[in-house]
Amino acid sequence: MDDAPQPDPAQDELIPSAAPATASGSGTGGDYQVLARKYRPSTFGDMIGQDAMVRTLRHAFESGRIAHAFMLTGVRGVGKTTTARLLARALNYSRDGSDRPSIELDPAGEHCAAIMASRHPDVIEMDAASHTGVEQMRELLDGARYAPVQARNKVFIIDEVHMLSNSAFNALLKTLEEPPGHVKFIFATTEIRKVPVTVLSRCQRFDLKRVDAGALADHLSGIAEKEGAKISVGALRLIARAAEGSVRDALSLLDQAILQSDEGEEVSAERVRDMLGLADRARVLDLFEAAAKGDAKSAITELRSQYEAGADPAVVLGDLLEYAHEVSRAQVLGDDATFDMAPDQAGRLSDLASGVSAATLARIWQMLLKGHEETRRAPDPLAAAEMTLIRLAIAASLPSPEEAAALLQGGGAAASAPASPASSGGGNGGGTARLRASESGAAPEREPDSAPQPAEASGAPAPSSFADAAALLEEARDLPLKSDLERFARPVSFKPGRIVFQPVEGAPSNLSQRLSKKLGELTGQTWAVGADEKAEGGETLTERAQRLAEEARESALATPPARALAEHFPGAELIEVRPRPRGKVVQADFGGDANDDEDTE
Repeated sequence: MDDAPQPDPAQDELIPSAAPATASGSGTGGDYQVLARKYRPSTFGDMIGQDAMVRTLRHAFESGRIAHAFMLTGVRGVGKTTTARLLARALNYSRDGSDRPSIELDPAGEHCAAIMASRHPDVIEMDAASHTGVEQMRELLDGARYAPVQARNKVFIIDEVHMLSNSAFNALLKTLEEPPGHVKFIFATTEIRKVPVTVLSRCQRFDLKRVDAGALADHLSGIAEKEGAKISVGALRLIARAAEGSVRDALSLLDQAILQSDEGEEVSAERVRDMLGLADRARVLDLFEAAAKGDAKSAITELRSQYEAGADPAVVLGDLLEYAHEVSRAQVLGDDATFDMAPDQAGRLSDLASGVSAATLARIWQMLLKGHEETRRAPDPLAAAEMTLIRLAIAASLPSPEEAAALLQGGGAAASAPASPASSGGGNGGGTARLRASESGAAPEREPDSAPQPAEASGAPAPSSFADAAALLEEARDLPLKSDLERFARPVSFKPGRIVFQPVEGAPSNLSQRLSKKLGELTGQTWAVGADEKAEGGETLTERAQRLAEEARESALATPPARALAEHFPGAELIEVRPRPRGKVVQADFGGDANDDEDTE
């Protein structure tokens, strides 16, 4: 898959070959080519992590059921542009002995080199980010009327298609509805929700997935070997995790990592960790254990030490979130749990899972999630991270809600229970509750402290309906999410901690995730929010408000004053129906006196 020149420049100068590169990877005369370009897939078989897409395309091409428009979506660096060019090659594949569309692109066809180099006259590429207007779209589509010059199909590749204006989308739509037989469209976007449904419905959609960290690490290992570079397995895993599923980002980081050691010397995980600004994973686990056990002093000291060593506080909290997830998995799966880490660290995670309650882990997750966001936005990230750890340590010493309820119900046991540092009221400001028997001896009473404190620092009370959730979002000033909830969610069920809705056509694909995260932040509880397209939901909040407004309007028009006004003022329109102010009763008859009397209720 290298770019080493081959004897036939017309065919192979731009199609990466499988021959290994030299150790320097520089090709000719020091003209170095970065790994992300050098190892760009030249066939569908070279792609990693996109098996479902390749399988669907293979069946489509073999059966002749080839769509006239394709929509490729995914995060940056997963291969959308590369896939678009491979598709263009497949649609126009032609060589001696084969003159039909095929996704088997080895050996390269007569049009392959020119298409991969973006210089084929029948494959037109356009960046919608810089060509958003309707006039540019019309100019592009004018060429669709003419037959291809050299190849079988005229292919239009439009990158970042979501950047097109509404007028440009409308101009494109007509051609998409009735495309000429020789025209194919390939769209790519990172923001699929911004593409009109009318366009999406006319395309065969492929969601290019993030590549699994394990598969990505194996891929990087093979490339490092071809480059003659020595890099440890731990270092490759760090790079794969940091890339977050993006092959291009991973190759760019590998390029940088290879330069972290002298020639012939292995690049260690420590070198890559320093390069990425990451903390030592074992030390982060030490930090997690200290916070989970309520040892705030050790947690703060360890965080400071990692910060002085170059670790980013936000990255450290992100690692702590990962550990909270892994410990929860270990608790639920037991012996079936597997971990992508050293055996000693996996053993420590299993020990933690057996020593921390599920309720405590859920609380740790929510607090870390909120703290991670605060740390990213704070003017002093270290201070924000330290405050998060302090809150974690305090919360670790508090009883769970179940334990607190048991204490309140079992007066004697609670009175004899030893006071923990977090509940003694002696240093952290946490509120406490003492139990004493009532004079009748029948039931315990709660004796509040002189300065009562809330039992939970979780924030707003939990909503009990979709309307409550919308009101809570309005209070938090998250108006975009409130608007999406009101317009796109048909209520199916609403229970404490669990919401199910039927999404309306055009609903954002991430509505459930956004709502779950925001409600968790606002209430301090875990919310499972699901979108069930097959459910029969009720009215959206917007539809309900419109219906009630219309009913109020019709009711108002049916009153005697309104009918009398209509008779005296033909053509008059009811503009607004306002609710009567509480505390006042307005008695008015048309033609009589209007008096404000006290509301006796």
